[in-house]
Amino acid sequence: MQHNLKIAFIGGGNMATALIGGLAGKLTAGENIHVIDVNPDALHKLQQQFGVSTSQQIDATLKQSDVIVLAVKPQQMKAVVAQLQPHIASQLVLSIAAGIRAMDLSRWMNGHSAIVRTMPNTPALIGKGIAGMVALSGVSQAQRDAADAIMRAVGATVWLDDESLIDPVTAVSGSGPAYVFYFIEAMQQAAQDMGLTAEQGTQLAIATFVGASQLAAQSTDPVSVLRERVTSKGGTTYAALTSMDASDVKGAIVKALKAAAARGKELGEEFGRD
Repeated sequence: MQHNLKIAFIGGGNMATALIGGLAGKLTAGENIHVIDVNPDALHKLQQQFGVSTSQQIDATLKQSDVIVLAVKPQQMKAVVAQLQPHIASQLVLSIAAGIRAMDLSRWMNGHSAIVRTMPNTPALIGKGIAGMVALSGVSQAQRDAADAIMRAVGATVWLDDESLIDPVTAVSGSGPAYVFYFIEAMQQAAQDMGLTAEQGTQLAIATFVGASQLAAQSTDPVSVLRERVTSKGGTTYAALTSMDASDVKGAIVKALKAAAARGKELGEEFGRD
C-alpha cells in the first residue's frame, strides 16, 4: 500500500481520531491527512498529536485527496454531502456513519459511485475493532485496497457482497460491545450480591471476558466445544447454564440482535428519504 495516500476526514470525533491514530506515520504521513471539523479544540488536539492539517470548513482542498472519510453524525450527513458535492471528482468516499446507505450517498452526490460503506465498532479506539465493509460498483480494486488498509489500521475487516448485510453486521459487531458491557455489568452485580467487593467483581468479570475471548480467537475448536469443556454434568457451570436456558437467555439475545438489525434498516430508510 502506498505511503503517500492523501486522506481527508470530514469530522474529527472519537472514531476519526482512532483511525487517524492508526494511519498517521504508518499507512501515510500525518501531513497527508487533512481533518475538517467545526470544533477548533478537537482540530488543535489532532494537529498537535498527529501533525495533520486542519480546517473548520469544507473547501477545494478536498480535490487533492485520494480518499474522503465521512465521519459525521448520520443526522448531519445530507447537509455535509451537499457542501461536499462541488469538490467530488474521482476520490474514494469512505463512510463510517451508521444508518446511511451507500446508494443514498451516491444519489446525493449526483451518481458518484466510488463509495465504500463501513460499520466499525468502538474497540477500534484501542486498535481491536472489526468493520463490515461493502463497495459500490464504481470502486476500483486500488480504492478497495485503500479502504481495507484504512480500516485495518484499527482492527480487522469483513467484506460483504450485499449492502443489506450491513444491518446484521451493525447488530452483531457495531452494537456488540454494548452487549458485552451489559453482561459484564450483570457479572459485577452478581459478584457483589455474593459478597465480593466491587473492585474484585470488576477484575474477575473483565479478566474472564478477555481471557475467554482470546481463547476462542486462538483455538481451532468451535466455541460450542469450548463451552462444553467447561461444563461438567451436575457441576457449577452446568447449574448456571441450565438456569440461563430456563430463562431462554440465548433466545432473548438472538431476538435482541434481530431487533437491532431491524432498527438499522429503519434508520437507513429514514435517513435516505429526500
